[in-house]
Amino acid sequence: MLSPQLDGRVALVTGSAHGVGRAIALRAAASGAAVAIHYHTSDDAAREAAAEARELGAPATTTVQGDVTDPDSVDAIFDAVEAELGTVDLLVNNVGDFAPVHWEEIDFETWKRIIETNFYGTVLCSKRALAGMRDQSWGRIVNIGYAGSEKALVYPKNFPYFVAKTGILMFTRMLAADTQDDGVTVNAVSPYVVDTSDEFPEDAPRGRWASVEDIAHAVAFFCHEDSGYISGENIEIDGGWLPETL
Repeated sequence: MLSPQLDGRVALVTGSAHGVGRAIALRAAASGAAVAIHYHTSDDAAREAAAEARELGAPATTTVQGDVTDPDSVDAIFDAVEAELGTVDLLVNNVGDFAPVHWEEIDFETWKRIIETNFYGTVLCSKRALAGMRDQSWGRIVNIGYAGSEKALVYPKNFPYFVAKTGILMFTRMLAADTQDDGVTVNAVSPYVVDTSDEFPEDAPRGRWASVEDIAHAVAFFCHEDSGYISGENIEIDGGWLPETL
């Protein structure tokens, strides 16, 4: 298990009460970081995740509620984490709704929510985190994308999700360039299908779906002290799947 040395660091993972976000937060805890578990509605699960993070070695934990699509709520999230744990050194933008139905059947409010949670949430949280990271000349931002987005993957089913994830990769590359003199790296990890997903295609690459630990492993690589020259990159966790076959 890749465990970067994160003693003295503060990690905030959005949407970390469950699934991929929880695994990422727990890996940070096992690596010595103080961990903020963010949630929107899953307060009980968030408290359980924070307790598990403490058991794994996090020197301090907190839970923080908020809507990442609202600028004032994002400010409140970071204010609460900074008051409890200190400046956010590691930000993982994991929150993102999806709607696995044909694009014509998706109502407009759902379209908006998918774009806002995936793309605007990533932008707002990154913008709020940057001041503290720049002040200390050190920071790690990791955005969660989707495999195939590098090639602008499109498909009638779940279309707004693909749009948002492609935008996240564009934002990742832009922000990496904009922070190259600040000691901050910005990268992306893009899974295909994870074993906690709600639905699954017929064939799994390599005979299985990605585990949440597969995703956490890639995020840990980007958070490592020795990864300070790696920025603007995207790792696809897809087992060798070709998006052209979708």
